[in-house]
Amino acid sequence: MTKRTLCAPADIPNHGTRAFPAFTRAHAGLFAIRQNTRVMIYVNACPHLGVPLDWAPGSFLASDGSRIVCATHGAEFEIETGLCQRGPCKGDALESVPYTLEAGMIAVSSAAGL
Repeated sequence: MTKRTLCAPADIPNHGTRAFPAFTRAHAGLFAIRQNTRVMIYVNACPHLGVPLDWAPGSFLASDGSRIVCATHGAEFEIETGLCQRGPCKGDALESVPYTLEAGMIAVSSAAGL
């Protein structure tokens, strides 16, 4: 499997998000959230209907930054785990994407939501 380099962790705003487009039409794309030194990456698809989560390009968080919110249904997800706490997919979770740091850059498998 090949890897795709996304960005350096510092390229993701602290307590903010960054979207990454799909590599092919068959995938949903990814988004990353950085909280200080921790980065979480998820597939940009709601577990309820598979629709993109962002309510504006690259915008995934509630106005107070405390949770991920699906633009279609208002489902709310924990930032750290991707677990849905409220909405039609309560109890489901966003698909987390493992990554590695290679030469200071975040790299993911080409099969991961790209």
